Amino acid sequence: MNSKSFVYLVLLLFCLSSTVSAQKAPHRKVAKLVSKQGICGIVVEKRGNYMPSPDSPRQNPDGAPVEREVLIFPLLNRSQIEAGENGFINSVGEAKPVKTVKSGKDGKFCVSLPIGQYTVMVREEKGLYANLSDSKNNIFPVSVQRNKSVTVTVAITHQAVF
Repeated sequence: MNSKSFVYLVLLLFCLSSTVSAQKAPHRKVAKLVSKQGICGIVVEKRGNYMPSPDSPRQNPDGAPVEREVLIFPLLNRSQIEAGENGFINSVGEAKPVKTVKSGKDGKFCVSLPIGQYTVMVREEKGLYANLSDSKNNIFPVSVQRNKSVTVTVAITHQAVF
């Protein structure tokens, strides 16, 4: 084999290997850039007696993880909603959730959101539920900042005694 034939053979092999690589390229998994900006957390349910007692300590003091629909609203104030009993909300007026997600069997959820102020609620059989508010009467307020994920625990406590 002369040097000219050898060069053609090398070029041919190079072209064939490039073609095979190019055909396989679309099947490769491409890593997506996932935003780390939003709200992540866990939904837990507490039932029963949580009164302090040295004789009978709670078996699950943090509550049990549960699957629930989690609704993220623009920040809502008590003055904007019709409150019910035990943390239930009868009406949010004209407010619409910006995101809705379901927590897994492990209670965990995560949602990407733009920078801003939000209210977190869960949907129960009796209606929307949120049992936290701040000193300004904002309902379960969460502040999302640039490139940060806020971790929250949503505790459903309407069937618990404290």
